[in-house]
Amino acid sequence: MAGDPRELYRHEVPEPALPEGQVPILVHALQGSVDAGHAGALLATHLTSSLSVRRVATFDIDVLLDYRSRRPAMRYEDGAWRSYEAPELVVDLMHDDDGTALLLLHGLEPDLQWERFVSAVGDLIRSYGVQTTVGVHGIPMGVPHTRPVTVTAHGTRPELVEDYPGYISAVRVPGSAAALLEYRLGQDDQDALGFAAHVPHYLAQSDYPQAAAELVRQVMRVTGLKLPVGDLEADGQRIQAEIDRQVAASEEVGQVVSALEEQFDSFAEAAGSPVPGTPETGSEDLPSADEIAAQFEAYLAGKDGDSS
Repeated sequence: MAGDPRELYRHEVPEPALPEGQVPILVHALQGSVDAGHAGALLATHLTSSLSVRRVATFDIDVLLDYRSRRPAMRYEDGAWRSYEAPELVVDLMHDDDGTALLLLHGLEPDLQWERFVSAVGDLIRSYGVQTTVGVHGIPMGVPHTRPVTVTAHGTRPELVEDYPGYISAVRVPGSAAALLEYRLGQDDQDALGFAAHVPHYLAQSDYPQAAAELVRQVMRVTGLKLPVGDLEADGQRIQAEIDRQVAASEEVGQVVSALEEQFDSFAEAAGSPVPGTPETGSEDLPSADEIAAQFEAYLAGKDGDSS
């Protein structure tokens, strides 16, 4: 029989540790499920490094993590173990540029006890008076890096995402703790949303700050928060220039990207919007996402092995 969900975490400060006892927003970015371009992880790192942070809760990671499936990194040097990257799952309190409080749940997605974990997060939500919960991550898509980052949005009420196009009516996918959290919050009639930034399939394993920046903008849009985004945009411009340079050096890769641009623009025109949601593959002449990734990764591997 599962224990009290509140035993899964400890308060780092006296509860609720707020002048008003109220935090309207909780953002969660969990590592372990799909996060193409490390978009959610980059958002969490960006916010914790850009805003003042106060740790309010720490989860018992030993209870929630399967260490054999996700072994933390250690460094060995000169006959001794020198460091250990201890995993963590935490909730931080921060304030936006206008002083509005928000909570950020970030760290490793639990491998175990999902229902108990979701109940524990629900307890924190009630303790801090959270009104809206927003989840963020990245997903790989057949989109070009030369076009604006688009997102898939979902929520516990249609009204929460009515301004976003819906291109997938139904799909069966592996679950995640973040998705279960949103689902359970919806069953409790609480407002919860999620944003999946579309990351070019051929860049899914690389840092893609453009996607993280778009996630920040979407969080601001639906919550009214005023969050910094300039550093992510600057990093995105730098990485964009490097990607463009590598694409220009290969005619084959350039043709692949051009095909994706044609697909993206055609879909945008058909949708009557310069920034569509999820472009669909509408031509048999266009390469599949796997073919794009294989070609681009092969090219990059060749560049890495070039001694010139």
